[in-house]
Amino acid sequence: MSQLKPISHLDNNPSTPGKFKMDKSPYIHRLRWHSSLAKLAFWFFIFLGLILFFFLHSFSSSPPSDLSRRSLRTSIWGGPAWEKRVRTSARVRSRNGLSVLVTGAAGFVGTHVSAALKRRGDGVLGLDNFNDYYDPSLKRARQALLDRTGVFVVEGDINDSVLLRKLFDVVAFTHVMHLAAQAGVRYAMQNPGSYVHSNIAGLVNVLEVCKSANPQPSIVWASSSSVYGLNSKVPFSERDRTDQPASLYAATKKAGEEMAHTYNHIYGLSITGLRFFTVYGPWGRPDMAYFFFTKDILKGKSISIFEGPDHGTVARDFTYIDDIVKGCLASLDTAEKSTGTGGKKKGPAQLRVFNLGNTSPVPVTKLVSILERLLKVKANRIMLKMPRNGDVQFTHANISLAQSELGYNPTTDLQTGLKKFVRWYLNYYSSNGKKSAG
Repeated sequence: MSQLKPISHLDNNPSTPGKFKMDKSPYIHRLRWHSSLAKLAFWFFIFLGLILFFFLHSFSSSPPSDLSRRSLRTSIWGGPAWEKRVRTSARVRSRNGLSVLVTGAAGFVGTHVSAALKRRGDGVLGLDNFNDYYDPSLKRARQALLDRTGVFVVEGDINDSVLLRKLFDVVAFTHVMHLAAQAGVRYAMQNPGSYVHSNIAGLVNVLEVCKSANPQPSIVWASSSSVYGLNSKVPFSERDRTDQPASLYAATKKAGEEMAHTYNHIYGLSITGLRFFTVYGPWGRPDMAYFFFTKDILKGKSISIFEGPDHGTVARDFTYIDDIVKGCLASLDTAEKSTGTGGKKKGPAQLRVFNLGNTSPVPVTKLVSILERLLKVKANRIMLKMPRNGDVQFTHANISLAQSELGYNPTTDLQTGLKKFVRWYLNYYSSNGKKSAG
């Protein structure tokens, strides 16, 4: 380092009356400079060590309800027997059948889609991490149901790129049905990191593996009607604005649509996004209103029903699971091939977004009335003002695009669908030892 020189003759003048500055040689300046650097380096490494300590400590001791439960918790996989089971599950048994990797296969929609694909002769392999966002025993029961139909569900996380690449090494999937996600609007206020982990990082990881696969699969994935957010124009059309999300969940799904566009544009992946509207039915999710209303009505507990400003009606476009499955299968059947090879785009690829709804919004109060008749129990209703937790007052799907391009035509009204759900619920949570969902 070159010697520091006095700035000017002003250094020899008194700094304050009656006090004089001592001459400071370049040597003294250099010593203090090195001393300062040493102290800075010392405290930097101390600070870095503390950060690492607290990070590792919190990661190892964090409760099961936080982000750690969304981490890569995979069971032991690999080996000849495991690979044989994977190949057998994914084997196509019908002429012109598909070979489909279904992520989130032990979830509500994933179970129904996987079973429907298998019934028609397609090859199906499931993937699920069986997290505890809601009762894992319900997911295990769905897994057992799929196992009886010949669908093997691999226990693993979509963020585990090594596992995903291994699955593609074993099976040349023609399609990916990506349904794995962190669901729920209100839970985002408690655990926002889980939404970023699954709905953004997880989706990117799936897209990364798919764009590098050879051949590249066509992708159909679950977006959400939540992307319409604060949009006041109804019914919601795919052409409407989606830049005003009302919840973090909606924001992550909107981000997913933008990432899908990017991977389609750069890598030639054929991608179809499906905006589901309030799906319900047997084997459903315990965090959904129709599900926990049923549980609480049977237990004699009060149920909270939200209303909009000035006692406005809160309504949802409830869509029965069988209708959603038909839309999912039609999306897979009409998906064009991806155009990339080895991660390089060879030409324009298909990019689509569809609403899958029922086109008949029903007030939540009417939903409760139907449940009361089916359960033969009067509900103890408590009307509350809708909180600012990300929920919206009204959803209504315009499905004209799905009708014209997919032949999508929902046929199940709410009365019929809830009757099937209640029959399943009473059977599943009957005196066979199962507790109703908490």
